[in-house]
Amino acid sequence: MSLKIAYSPCPNDTFVFDAWAHGRVPDAPELDVTFADIDVTNGMAERGELDVLKVSYAVLPWVLDDYALLPCGGALGRGCGPLVLTREPGVDLTGRTVAVPSERSTAYLLFRLWAADAVPGGIGEVVVMPFHEIMPAVRDGKVDAGLVIHEARFTYGQYGLHSLADMGEHWEATTGLPIPLGAIIAKRSLGADTLRRLADAARASVRMAWDDPAASRPYVLEHAQEMDPAVADQHIGLYVNEFTHDLGVDGYAAVRGLLTRAAAEGLVPPLKPDALAFV
Repeated sequence: MSLKIAYSPCPNDTFVFDAWAHGRVPDAPELDVTFADIDVTNGMAERGELDVLKVSYAVLPWVLDDYALLPCGGALGRGCGPLVLTREPGVDLTGRTVAVPSERSTAYLLFRLWAADAVPGGIGEVVVMPFHEIMPAVRDGKVDAGLVIHEARFTYGQYGLHSLADMGEHWEATTGLPIPLGAIIAKRSLGADTLRRLADAARASVRMAWDDPAASRPYVLEHAQEMDPAVADQHIGLYVNEFTHDLGVDGYAAVRGLLTRAAAEGLVPPLKPDALAFV
């Protein structure tokens, strides 16, 4: 029986899951794939809808009773944080409207932690919209600023926009840790053996993608929403790294650090002591 999984059509996810989704990982559980934006997958996790999901680390405090965090397959890194974009440089965001991809996203938590330091007067309204609509909304004056993720780091200049602040730079400067962005979670009810098989399959799929990048190329570009292939390569290079293969000590420290700081600010519920533990 195949397992139902949802992840984004972004190049890092399709690169990571290509070998597994196409049956090239020996002994891996079969996957029934749904593509969805991160705000949608976060909601799926909160409703317990699928077996395996790519979600924001920020949603973990709401879902870890039912889902386990896999120690691999996700997105952490350095120099890859979300950006706050504006039409003009140096804008004061006090009382301004900001578009974000999800209020349950890691990007939003990083933004709120940054704004607590950088915008003491407080931002104004927060508007949630799909990430691919944010840059046009800022450009067209529908919002005063936008919090962007993924390949927008490489393309915002095409919209005539300016980077007001890099959330990753702020996070790394204040913690020294990598930036935790996206996590892979799986239902605890699948059982410990299946969860271990899922982690093994994710690691194997990553290794196969690294060993033969050309094999994943058709899958990546098919779902990359008309993205320039060079931008897709930059995207993969930034978000698929050693933390994708294994969270490791620094990866887990980054996740705990983010969620602990966010809980202290009242942005998320506090984690239970063993909530991040794998089987």
